[in-house]
Amino acid sequence: MTSDFYSHPVSRWFDPDTGQIIHHPDLMREMASRQAVLLGETHDQYDVHRWQLAVITALHGYKEHIAVGFEMFPRSAQPVLDEWVAGHLSEEAFLEKVKWKEVWGFDPNLYLPIFRYCREFGLPMLALNCYRALVTRVGKEGWDAIPEEERDGLTPSKWALDAYADYLFGMVAGPDGIFLKNTEEAKARKARFIRAQQTWDRAFACNIQAFLEKNPDHLVVGIIGRGHLEYGYGTPYQLEDLGVSRVSVLLPGHDEQVDPEKVKGIGRAIFRLPESFEVSGKRE
Repeated sequence: MTSDFYSHPVSRWFDPDTGQIIHHPDLMREMASRQAVLLGETHDQYDVHRWQLAVITALHGYKEHIAVGFEMFPRSAQPVLDEWVAGHLSEEAFLEKVKWKEVWGFDPNLYLPIFRYCREFGLPMLALNCYRALVTRVGKEGWDAIPEEERDGLTPSKWALDAYADYLFGMVAGPDGIFLKNTEEAKARKARFIRAQQTWDRAFACNIQAFLEKNPDHLVVGIIGRGHLEYGYGTPYQLEDLGVSRVSVLLPGHDEQVDPEKVKGIGRAIFRLPESFEVSGKRE
């Protein structure tokens, strides 16, 4: 690595805009003043979910009123989440009632420590997603084609910045490079893909905003895939459109040397995780 790269020590927070190390208590104190703190994840990694739980517990030390929102639960699951937090369900019954295998499918042990913490401390759990078929329909038909009663409480997305589209296409272009071609087919697929992605972004934002409107004294911690959060493009962009402006994104990372050009603006801070042998929901 060249001297132009930032050095990121293990188990420390790092400011991607300045390259400076941030002390953990200072960052948690700062985050406790936010309306929403969004914790990016890679869904199948144990170490990422342990990190999320550590951040939640640290924030809870600075902020009494916290709710934890989850990408994997559609809004229809909210009564089940309430039952779980109230202590009325066993773990087995909870996973069955939320249709875990059907709607998410990853090893529940990745997330159960967070669910248990919420129940033990009485923290509200929020279902942030919409029903899956809505995402598919908006992608294919467009928002205006969806009857109001079938929009699952969502409002129309603010259209994506060009930079967000470029970011998304860079992740999913694939070997055929369809998103990189300048053909009518490629343009149509791009438009469908952006509409679908933004439906998710908007769902998370609408459900966070709706909770904060009723509970302005709370901090919402969002457990959301990092592709919806990085560079402020997805859910943060939609939250700002909904009037929720005090939002920060925290991310996990593994790199010892960091390219300033790649991480500038990616989030408020990155935490470098220790090396782990646990991936893909399995112990290797």
